[in-house]
Amino acid sequence: MKYSHQLKLYNNLNRERQPFHPIDAQRVRLYVCGMTVYDFCHIGHARVLVVFDVLYRYLCRIYGASQVHYVRNITDIDDKIIQRAQENSEPFSNLTARFIDAMHEDAALLGVLPPNQEPRATLHIAEILTMIGLLLERGHAYQVDAGDVYYDVRSYPAYGRLSGKNIDELNAGERVAIADAKRDPLDFVLWKRAKPGEPSWPSPWGEGRPGWHIECSAMSTHCLGSHFDIHGGGLDLQFPHHENEIAQSCGAHPGEFVNYWIHNGFVRVDEEKMSKSLGNFFTIREVLKRYDAEVIRYFILSSHYRSPLNYSDLHLENARAALTTLYTALRGYPAAASDAEPPLNEVTQAFYSAMDDDLNTAVALSQLFELAHQINRLRAVDAAAAAAAAAQLRQLGGDLGLLQRDADLFLRGEGSSDDAEIDALVAAREQARRERNWAMADSVRDQLNARNIVVEDGVNGSRWRRG
Repeated sequence: MKYSHQLKLYNNLNRERQPFHPIDAQRVRLYVCGMTVYDFCHIGHARVLVVFDVLYRYLCRIYGASQVHYVRNITDIDDKIIQRAQENSEPFSNLTARFIDAMHEDAALLGVLPPNQEPRATLHIAEILTMIGLLLERGHAYQVDAGDVYYDVRSYPAYGRLSGKNIDELNAGERVAIADAKRDPLDFVLWKRAKPGEPSWPSPWGEGRPGWHIECSAMSTHCLGSHFDIHGGGLDLQFPHHENEIAQSCGAHPGEFVNYWIHNGFVRVDEEKMSKSLGNFFTIREVLKRYDAEVIRYFILSSHYRSPLNYSDLHLENARAALTTLYTALRGYPAAASDAEPPLNEVTQAFYSAMDDDLNTAVALSQLFELAHQINRLRAVDAAAAAAAAAQLRQLGGDLGLLQRDADLFLRGEGSSDDAEIDALVAAREQARRERNWAMADSVRDQLNARNIVVEDGVNGSRWRRG
């Protein structure tokens, strides 16, 4: 029997949890604002990648992988990219290519599935120009003497619906640069006339490049149509980026744009938002030097996606300990999880009930420990039941992108450079124990303890893991 999902998502457009009903259940459409590629991804980016990877996986669980279309864009042209390329004295395309590769490497390590489409702004200039033309034609945009094209915010009466901001209360200094050429300080650029030496593309309004906001409107509607199901991203994008996307997209294509707006919360360090501008960010690569990628993923999922995520070594150590508990229960059972539906029992129902409740991964994770407890209790008394619980643990873990590896490899610190050395020490200790050379066995044990290696002795010999 298959679980009957009743997914509810918190929709920032209406500020409430709502039952999720796709426009077309045969083609569920999800768009997520991806990275601006001028530097390595940090842990805040990791949260976006992992949170929406879980949403994608869960939609695939409910509707089937072939029925879900996931688009995550890449911004590969903007002011920061141009500035960094100039600082490096390299073509902007070389810079973005390098950091796109790095982003893909980081995402793969974190267990993030690739989206169905990954459009890049520079490859969709034609669609951007078409949308700007529509906005000009319909009275939502204007060109100034300097050549730039701006969106006329006051031409769209519903502006502010997503962010809850009153247009008359917004002031010019709120995340909006003042430009004398603009009719209103809140108006934002759609097309920027190129400065000497900057990358540019031909347009009816002169050589230039797109503004940041228009990129996502053009790419999302090109890939998913003018009306689709879910648009996601970090909470920092709600205003002005997503607010501006709505204004642009509805101005060009009257009617609804997106039904559900989903935003993940900030990552915080010392009670401040983690960001490059504050200089308190940690790149994914820096954290990976100290922690396994799956530990980072577990840490991200241990909090509800809309809550602040407090970064600390303590929380990452707790995540490592939690995964160690789960993988210890899986020792001796196959790493490959079945694609079949997990058995419809109390644990599965509790797991999916939590996930249906606005992707409450923190509560869903607790059910994995219930299965680990069952495995440990049944292992010696009912081998078949223990194996079934292990398979279920793999299946439910897979919906979160967890617990798909060989348990011993995880527990040993997969790929660590000293594995062979530790194997030799454990073998030497076993040999000493067989020979009743307790002094030697204790000496080797002390060496292993110093390396934080835990040795577990059993009837079939000794196994080790990192503590």
